[in-house]
Amino acid sequence: MTRTGLGYGLAGLGGLLALMEAVPRLGLVDERFLPPASLILGTLAGQLGTPELWIALGETMRGWALGLALAFCAAVGTGVVIGIVPGLRALTNSTIEFLRPIPSVALVPLATLLFGPSIGSTLLLVVYASFWQVLIQVLYGVAAVDSVAFDTARSYGLSAWSRVRHLVWPTALPYVMTGLRLAAAVAFILAVTAELVIGSPGLGAEIQVAQSSGAVPAVYALIVLAGLVGIGVNAAVRLLERRVLAWHPAVRAEVAA
Repeated sequence: MTRTGLGYGLAGLGGLLALMEAVPRLGLVDERFLPPASLILGTLAGQLGTPELWIALGETMRGWALGLALAFCAAVGTGVVIGIVPGLRALTNSTIEFLRPIPSVALVPLATLLFGPSIGSTLLLVVYASFWQVLIQVLYGVAAVDSVAFDTARSYGLSAWSRVRHLVWPTALPYVMTGLRLAAAVAFILAVTAELVIGSPGLGAEIQVAQSSGAVPAVYALIVLAGLVGIGVNAAVRLLERRVLAWHPAVRAEVAA
């Protein structure tokens, strides 16, 4: 991100905080439903000093990381196989198009039945939602491989593994990283959603407990924390993307700008 972009981002955040401070102070919204930003941030600062919050955050990040890793590995392996095996893409296309639009939250009853309020429920929703984000990008990446180059590599006797390693993977890698970036955000959203709806340990469960007890400032504070963690996740994945694709012309142009 450029300095100008960062400046605009901070200005927008400051404007939002000022608005959240002014609206309840001016009586436009009852403070019982929207506390001032200063009270929310103060509550968040107080909760950051408690071990319970860090334990909950650790549970959320554990479910996010495990689910994302499982989905990423499964999607990359499946996508490469489907993409390079003749006829397999056409054979599986209808199945993928049927399963992909199913919302992950529709699996909440199944997750609750199978795993109850545990990390297993979180993983089920996270893996299902993230898998399709990566798989579709991998399929596009494999399809972008030059057919002439692929046939030439095969005619020169390169093994299937060599073709994947030296031809398919470099071509598909930008698509793979895009899928990872999309999946990372979706995985975090689903991790918090599973905790909020099912009661799995984590930030979502803490938000539910705060809401049930009527601790409105704590609810907003935890929501703000979830947003900050989401920003951090996105920034970390973008940094990883730039490091992995440092050789790519698009990334070089972005860094130069």
